[in-house]
Amino acid sequence: MRANQTRRRLLSAMAMAGAGLALSAPRLIAAERELESTILRLAKIPAICLAPQYVADELLRAEGFTDIRYVDGDFGTLPEDLGRGMFDFAASFAPQHIAAIDAGAQITVVSGLHVGCVELFAREGIHGISDLKGKRVGLTGMPELIAMMAAYVGLNPKKDFTWVTDPKAAPLELFSQGKLDAYLALPPEPQELHARGVGHPIVRTATDPPWSQYFCCVLAGNRKYVARHPVATKRVIRALYKAADLCASEPEQVARRLVDGGFTQRYDYALQTLNENPYGHWRDYDAEDSMRFYALRLHELGMIKKTPQRIIAEGTEWRPLNELKRELKA
Repeated sequence: MRANQTRRRLLSAMAMAGAGLALSAPRLIAAERELESTILRLAKIPAICLAPQYVADELLRAEGFTDIRYVDGDFGTLPEDLGRGMFDFAASFAPQHIAAIDAGAQITVVSGLHVGCVELFAREGIHGISDLKGKRVGLTGMPELIAMMAAYVGLNPKKDFTWVTDPKAAPLELFSQGKLDAYLALPPEPQELHARGVGHPIVRTATDPPWSQYFCCVLAGNRKYVARHPVATKRVIRALYKAADLCASEPEQVARRLVDGGFTQRYDYALQTLNENPYGHWRDYDAEDSMRFYALRLHELGMIKKTPQRIIAEGTEWRPLNELKRELKA
């Protein structure tokens, strides 16, 4: 009963979410060419910060998709699996997609998704990234980000601290036990560390510049799918932006939907993530500028070979997004 009530409330909220998008959608859809495919496969990984992707199914159906599938993916190989055709679209951390594009993955970034979701936690006595020199830092994903953070304050990420990245070593638990000095946490890990009272955040990408000034996670599509399905691509972007507005305006209902849909087990962690991340601010950020920012940092660190210009030229497609933006202003 509760699941049905939650779904009805969420559907009602969806009708109101993103007023500009919602009011324009029927007219925009009517003016578009026919949808190239009604089948859509989205990647599913245990990262609740990707909530817009996970609660967009009804919005996607309103865009004409009739067969929407969530396919389990591995965060570590997500862009590569997307390029191999395991999914049609996958949202993930922008630098992860950039590194994959540099390595030749057949993916195309088509839009931003949300800003900020990562927190860098540290033990007592550590007040900033510069204090990590000579320390042990754990993470289970996104080595690009911690490297950029270190370089931003003048540290050499290859020499100035020790990385503990092996998932078998359980770096989150090592940090909780006081055996690591810092840990880069991805949702729902920040919520878990806060709840357990372990450490304190020294960087929050949702609020701390320069990271808070750019999209954290972006949406990428399989390169062939994006090239062959421009109408479908635009409708996916539109549905996910409506869902992002919904995450901002109805966090309680979205959190319940995430639990009921099997995307996470903890309602409280999901709700905290939705309340802390600025999902409704996607209009204020530039996806291309975000890709350029991260690509430049990675290129300076020698973590990618291609220049930011080549990354953008070879691995992005902004026409569906730009069309959507123009139509919403009309």
